[in-house]
Amino acid sequence: MAEVRTPTQDELDALPVDRRVELLELERQRHDRVRDLAESRTERRRQGRHQWINSGVLLIGAVLAGGSLLATAATLRTGQDELRTAKEGQVTDRYTKAVEQLGSGKREVRTAAVYALERIAVDSPRDRLTVRDVLAAFVREHDPAPRVRAAALPEEPDTDVAAALTVLSRRPTDPPTTSSLDLHEIRIPRNFFPNGAKLGGANLSGADLRGANLSIADLRGTNLSGADLREADLNRANLQETNLSRVKLNGAGLRGVDLSRKDLSNVNLHRADLTGVDLSAANLTGADLTGADLSGANLFGARLEGVSLRGVRLRGATLRGAPLYGAPLRDTDLNGADLRDADLGRADLRDASLLKTDLRYAHLSGAKLRGADLRGANLKGVDFEFSEEEIREVAVVDDYTTFG
Repeated sequence: MAEVRTPTQDELDALPVDRRVELLELERQRHDRVRDLAESRTERRRQGRHQWINSGVLLIGAVLAGGSLLATAATLRTGQDELRTAKEGQVTDRYTKAVEQLGSGKREVRTAAVYALERIAVDSPRDRLTVRDVLAAFVREHDPAPRVRAAALPEEPDTDVAAALTVLSRRPTDPPTTSSLDLHEIRIPRNFFPNGAKLGGANLSGADLRGANLSIADLRGTNLSGADLREADLNRANLQETNLSRVKLNGAGLRGVDLSRKDLSNVNLHRADLTGVDLSAANLTGADLTGADLSGANLFGARLEGVSLRGVRLRGATLRGAPLYGAPLRDTDLNGADLRDADLGRADLRDASLLKTDLRYAHLSGAKLRGADLRGANLKGVDFEFSEEEIREVAVVDDYTTFG
């Protein structure tokens, strides 16, 4: 770039006046720009110094605040640790006192101790299993001794024992990895468990629970082998994966229970209420169903070899394809039952009620039908040994009885 030369005074004097004024104005503007640039640099330096100072102050403040927060957090942790320790100490004191009271000679003191332990289990989740096991041991120790005959057992359990069972049956469900609630062989007939009792996975093998209220109870995975549940209310109870081997269910209420695919071989169900129960594919080999009510029950695919069915009610039951060869069904109510394809060969159906029963393609060869009520029954495709005339002679039929 060519160097800009400043004109001499003589050169300026030689210029016209308006041109000299223009040059002077340009010179003044140049000086103003130089001055503004210098002032701008000075201002930027000043602002930079302020920013450094402000940043330093903020950094120092942050460091101080962080230190204060750390100190506060440490104090808070210490306080929380002290509070936790104090709380644990209180729980320990409460637990010790409650356990001592469980050994009291006064029933009301023992009952209060049971509910005190329940409160501890609520306040201290980590002590729940300990409280559970203490109460279970209390029940096992305070039920009637084995030497007391079953007939001499009290009409209802003592208040403290009943309270312990109530607490045990309404607590939160145990984690799957924990040991089972141990109530094996307890003798607590006619106990009123709260509806929906949570006893899933418990060991109740050999327990005497005659007449107990277990309505809507959660008994999933519970061990009831050898238990005495005669006259017990098990209506709508959940018996999924429940061990029912050798259990006594005489007269028990089992309405709405799912017993499909259950192993009920040799189980005593004498006079049990099985109305509407799903017994499909269940193993009932050798079971005693004498006098039981199976109205509306589903027995499709059930194993019925050696089953005692005398006096059983099968009104509206599903027995399609049922193996009932030689079954003693005299006087049995089979009104409206589905017996399609059932094997009733040599079955005793004397005086049985088969009103509107579906017997299509059933096997009745050799069956005893004298006095059987076949009014409205569908006998299409039935395998008989005798003619329609012979059936009309021995059984009760009407115009709605279908032959052919």
